[in-house]
Amino acid sequence: MSETTPQTNDTVATASRNQRASQLAQALRQELHKAVIGQHEVVDGLLTALIAGGHVLVEGVPGLGKTLLVRALARCFCGEFSRIQFTPDLMPSDITGHAVYDIASEQFKLRKGPVFTNLLLADEINRAPAKTQAALLEVMQERQVTLEGRALVVPQPFMVMATQNPIEQEGTYPLPEAELDRFMLMLRMDYPQADEEVDMVRQVTRSVRTDILDVTALRVLLQAKDVQALQKIASELPVDDQVLDYAVRLARETRNWPGLTLGAGPRASIALVRCGRARALLRGGEFVIPDDIKGCALAVLRHRVRLSPELDIEGLSVDQLLQRLLNQVPAPRL
Repeated sequence: MSETTPQTNDTVATASRNQRASQLAQALRQELHKAVIGQHEVVDGLLTALIAGGHVLVEGVPGLGKTLLVRALARCFCGEFSRIQFTPDLMPSDITGHAVYDIASEQFKLRKGPVFTNLLLADEINRAPAKTQAALLEVMQERQVTLEGRALVVPQPFMVMATQNPIEQEGTYPLPEAELDRFMLMLRMDYPQADEEVDMVRQVTRSVRTDILDVTALRVLLQAKDVQALQKIASELPVDDQVLDYAVRLARETRNWPGLTLGAGPRASIALVRCGRARALLRGGEFVIPDDIKGCALAVLRHRVRLSPELDIEGLSVDQLLQRLLNQVPAPRL
């Protein structure tokens, strides 16, 4: 009778743990689709960012369900959720918090702002001026806010989900490159397919609410500790050196690619690997494959590069140029 080695037991336990984590992530995806009809790439992108521990910027014209998607995730997540509606008169202290003088104690007390939460929805982020947008830089990168000289840590997990309208120019302020680089992914929400739009209209017009889908029926599937567990499991998934090298090559190619005046920095290489691990967990894989990296490359790179003026005038989009790059950079065969 053969004895099972400790190493075999550890391997089986790890595989079982990973499988349960993958099933939880897939259940969350199914729950989100009860509220958000279609938009499969955007839903997967949001879950990828959540598992990878990054922030996400969602771009799309009004009425496509950007805010609905975030509200649905907040409903499925039993954690703290805050929403900031960005406007031209919004001040940095409205985001981070400020000191208030308390007459009773004759002392200043810190009043924490809405960033002290797990999920932060920054709605129409490009409507606020640069000074206010910059208030998010520290908390997005360091997961802390400095108030009155004190560094205050925000709750974990922490994720910023920002939305912006790409077609409106009046009264908006483009995000600076330094802040765009803090977003792990930039997702583009497009118009739904015809059958999806019919289904959406049918569901919405049955609801008592005027023009939005109801999220109250969604199940709570995640606690804060569950999200942190998913992030830890994903971070431990094996990545072959060839796959790691492929992610770095993709980011580096953007720096010399014809037609791009600005290439992606090292944060893009890191984001590709982290997102590749998250996508592997989401599909139930035991390790990261090149397709996991390639599948998230557009969302990771599109906001970190700039088209040359000549190609911009010709009407070529960033996504089209990046797709050519992805088609020409050879992926490893595992």
